[in-house]
Amino acid sequence: MRIAYFDCFAGISGDMTLGALLDAGVDESAFRAELSKLHGVEFDLRISKTIKKGIQGTHVDVLINEDHHHRRLKDIVDLIGSSALCESVKKRAIETFRNLAEAEGSVHGTSAEEVHFHEVGAVDAIVDIVGSAIGVELLGIEQVFSSPLPMGHGFVHAAHGLIPLPAPATVELLKGIPVYSAGLEGELVTPTGAALIKTMTSSFGDMPAMNVQACGYGAGTSDFGIPNLLRVLIGESSVTGYTLASHKVSIVETNIDDMNPEFYDSVQSKLFSAGALDVYMTPITMKKGRPAVLLSAICPVEKSNDLARIILSDTTSFGVRIVDAERKCLDRWWETVVTPFGSIRMKIGELNGEMLKASAEYEDCRKAAEEYNIPIRKVYEAAMKAFSPTE
Repeated sequence: MRIAYFDCFAGISGDMTLGALLDAGVDESAFRAELSKLHGVEFDLRISKTIKKGIQGTHVDVLINEDHHHRRLKDIVDLIGSSALCESVKKRAIETFRNLAEAEGSVHGTSAEEVHFHEVGAVDAIVDIVGSAIGVELLGIEQVFSSPLPMGHGFVHAAHGLIPLPAPATVELLKGIPVYSAGLEGELVTPTGAALIKTMTSSFGDMPAMNVQACGYGAGTSDFGIPNLLRVLIGESSVTGYTLASHKVSIVETNIDDMNPEFYDSVQSKLFSAGALDVYMTPITMKKGRPAVLLSAICPVEKSNDLARIILSDTTSFGVRIVDAERKCLDRWWETVVTPFGSIRMKIGELNGEMLKASAEYEDCRKAAEEYNIPIRKVYEAAMKAFSPTE
């Protein structure tokens, strides 16, 4: 399997991603030909070599030939969807923008559909995101891995004025992804870069076992005192058989035998809001035959202290156990289907590019069932039929 490892030692942005992929071997003529299939935006590209602290990389400038437009998610989805690009590139680019819109919507207190993309909706971001999807496709990359992401500090000018770093949308996008403080002032990870790496990557951590065949450096425009470069290594996985995405997680758990069962619902809600990936309760028997509950919460490693605090403050427990573990998951992405009861999101599970399963999003089905006053089962069946129509 052909894989890529993004070594984000100086962060990641849209132009750095483009530069790294081109530097790693994307044919420039083929790249420009694919980008030309994106109609409705006017731009030129300037691709050049540059030196950062003695290391050569590729820098990409997007030269805009049109007035700045404030686009909404639907405008961008329509623009990409109506292009002549291949379906895999369209899917990856649209999913990236959808992740970006959901993050911006969460920050600004609105829905993803109502978000006005300011600088992230400008032509340069459209080219960065679509171009990165094209680069991954042209290099034949089947699975992407990434290092943890470094965070800078300070402030940056945005459409709404000065905002803190990391930018609020970047923080929202990186929930559940391992990050660390780089101790540097400036924006190391941009919202566009965060959206790209979140969408592309199966797993964050150390470099996977691979036979490296190519290496590329994408140059940014800032100077942090370290090489402002994004490094991507491309090669063949040296692990035989299926490759499952792997994530480091913590399991925070405690035994409870003296709490009103009605309180568990509130505790669960708080744990999910604090970043838990799953919360569950298991009946157990403690000493002297006392019936009890094992309360368990799975979370990203960096969230374990937050969840422990909630359990200790909101339950009768005097202590918790925290166990580090590894979670392997199918590659997952979302697709929206249209049913007689409205739009329903479908969660798709893939293994090495092969779709294994799909399920309708419960919350969407529940909302539609309430709106149309029908059993939720009917909504679920309609969504599954719309996703896999039968003759």
